[in-house]
Amino acid sequence: QVQLVEAGGGLVQAGDSLRLSCAASGQTFNIYAMAWFRQAPGKEREFVAAITWNYFRTSYTNSVRGRFSISKDNAKNTVNLQVNSLKPEDTGVYYCASLRGTFWDLSAAKYDDWGQGTQVTVSS
Repeated sequence: QVQLVEAGGGLVQAGDSLRLSCAASGQTFNIYAMAWFRQAPGKEREFVAAITWNYFRTSYTNSVRGRFSISKDNAKNTVNLQVNSLKPEDTGVYYCASLRGTFWDLSAAKYDDWGQGTQVTVSS
């Protein structure tokens, strides 16, 4: 099992930036990819960005491409999400998740371990 702990959320104004981090511990050797998902009040959890654990393949949902950047710090077993030019519609709880196995997947249902989430609130 992998334990994930997110940090870095907060209350910001539109146009501001944040840096979210996700620290992984436990059986990290089983991780194939890490991803960020978010859930706004009354909405389903949606994919935001993902990165493979070893080969740094990345993917972004269209609404954040060019504004968000996912990266991995191998030395710290941490995945970061730099979020720039924030919009009110980016508001939600941001969750970090890990995917085991050997296949790339962006579906939340496929991810095995989840963090507790960090709140991002963007005011207009």
